[in-house]
Amino acid sequence: MALAIATFSNRAGASTFFKAVGHPRVAAAAQKLVAALRSAGSLAAYDPLGQLGELAELHDLRGCPLREVYVQRLEELGEERLGLPVRPASELASSRAELLLVAAFDAERLVDQIRPLLPAGLRVLTLDALRLPDALLTRPERYLDPLNFATNFAFFRDEGGHHTRLASANYWHARGARGVRLALWLFDAEGRRLAEWQEPLPEGPVGVVLESREVRRRFGLGPFTGSLFLHAVGAAGHDVVKYALDTLGDDPALLSATHDANAWPADLYAGLPAPRPGERVLLWVQNSHPAPIPAGAVGLRRMGDERWEPWGEEIPPFGTRALEVGELLPDLRWPAQLEVRAGRHFVRPRYEVVRAEGRRWIAHANVERSDLAPDPRLPELGPLLGKGYLLPAPVLPVERWRTLVLPTPMATDQRELPLELRVYDAAGREVLRERLGRLPRGHARALDVSGLLLGAGAELAEGYGHLELCYDLAEGGEADGWLHALFRYEDRASGHAAETSFGAHVYNLPVTYRGEPQSYASSPPGLSTRLFLRLGHGGRDVLCHLLYPVSDTWRETSCTRVLLSDAGGSQVAERALAVPRSGSRLWRASELFGAEALARAGEGGYALVRDATCRLFGYQGLLGPGGSFSLDHMFGF
Repeated sequence: MALAIATFSNRAGASTFFKAVGHPRVAAAAQKLVAALRSAGSLAAYDPLGQLGELAELHDLRGCPLREVYVQRLEELGEERLGLPVRPASELASSRAELLLVAAFDAERLVDQIRPLLPAGLRVLTLDALRLPDALLTRPERYLDPLNFATNFAFFRDEGGHHTRLASANYWHARGARGVRLALWLFDAEGRRLAEWQEPLPEGPVGVVLESREVRRRFGLGPFTGSLFLHAVGAAGHDVVKYALDTLGDDPALLSATHDANAWPADLYAGLPAPRPGERVLLWVQNSHPAPIPAGAVGLRRMGDERWEPWGEEIPPFGTRALEVGELLPDLRWPAQLEVRAGRHFVRPRYEVVRAEGRRWIAHANVERSDLAPDPRLPELGPLLGKGYLLPAPVLPVERWRTLVLPTPMATDQRELPLELRVYDAAGREVLRERLGRLPRGHARALDVSGLLLGAGAELAEGYGHLELCYDLAEGGEADGWLHALFRYEDRASGHAAETSFGAHVYNLPVTYRGEPQSYASSPPGLSTRLFLRLGHGGRDVLCHLLYPVSDTWRETSCTRVLLSDAGGSQVAERALAVPRSGSRLWRASELFGAEALARAGEGGYALVRDATCRLFGYQGLLGPGGSFSLDHMFGF
């Protein structure tokens, strides 16, 4: 029941065809096209680019009188399309169809090539009938250009005292874009379109804020939980809409944070935690397509198990449902972890942990890759890569917060995780090293880093620091570079928690290996930093933890600037930070900038963390009343 569509591959990059035929704006045109195909006396299809099957996955072509399928590539002879053997395009002259569907966009050239072969009276339809209007295209001359489909989904809720707030910036402006605007569609849980509008962005690196309460007021809407579809028109250099998403409540103690959803639906996701006693874990499934998700297509299983537990509910097109983990797998408890069978039906999902006393927080699962194999060169490259792939995360001040780490397998071929934990204080001094051994794929071992530090009598300069998970291949084992973990932080007094997850990279080396160290702005090595930091709102302060991980050795200290801007993109203030190598800096916006500068920036303002000398990794959060807080990693561009 997985969708046979191309969405993303590390070799070819993002696919745009599924976005083009599944865009919310083309629904009416698609219904009209399918109706025309069904009403034909007989139908043939010309599939020169191999896209007919993907079209049928997202739009129901059953009932269409398809009798013939033609292809351009002779290598495809012997294959089938929609149950029919393909024929070479040279045989089109013998077609007896009444209507020919050319399954391609920008099809005029393709039609011209076969026009001499078309029998008299054969009508032709193409997928250009599904084109978005030019007003929604960045590059109309090349329809499937990725910049025409700079899109993403966000979990958006304003219901039962719960609210959402999306924050981003016009980062396309720095890449030469002008006249950028966001086209937006809001869907409720049943996939009904509640609102459609556009937000023109002023010229410059302006801030972008979308509040669910304001959207509800603006369009006179009732309560809703669903999806916000974002389409950036006029983008340049970057075809992904990135954002930070705060989830809030009428009760100010309800607070959590997550970020953009990855714009490409995947087969599998992992890193979903099982609940503790007294907890519920809800997996929010947001259908990303105009076709329903069949009952049983979505499933869960414990990491390392073979058997899937199917979820027996159909989800309507663009609909949203909460899957109760405990109903499918009632005997699993933290720190067990789960895999999600998604079948390319939805983008990276959020999950919500709900505790009996009312505390709750939202985080996200991650893509589990099926195209990776262990890398046999990693042990021999050790002297050149140093620590190599490493996964950094904050260790928050231990007197207030517990820091928990759950390593999570994120590739289907990962049988084990040979790992080592290292902890550094703020000054970059290693204070703890713990060999974890070769953790099996189905392990359920969460590390209480705060407890390890206290037990070892290790002291953290400034009271905080950061951890790094690294491969430990001294006693054998396999590694593929796709190391992930879930990080959970708990306030010792209030019980409030936050969690985030991420994957390993190679940091701050002059040499490169397989595209690492990564760079957002140029070719590797990625030895610079450009991170987005949204500001506090509703009286909440911003917490920012900047880490300076190094795989081997690099500059002694960073040369970091934090640039504060108002919502219009005008710079309000600038502060310099020096982060020690292998160290970190934990700060609050109120302390770094002061109340007067933050007031001038306003709640729609933001900050950029810039460094041209090294690659930093950052986490951001909010501090609220009653011990509430949020924490998630920052995004770069």
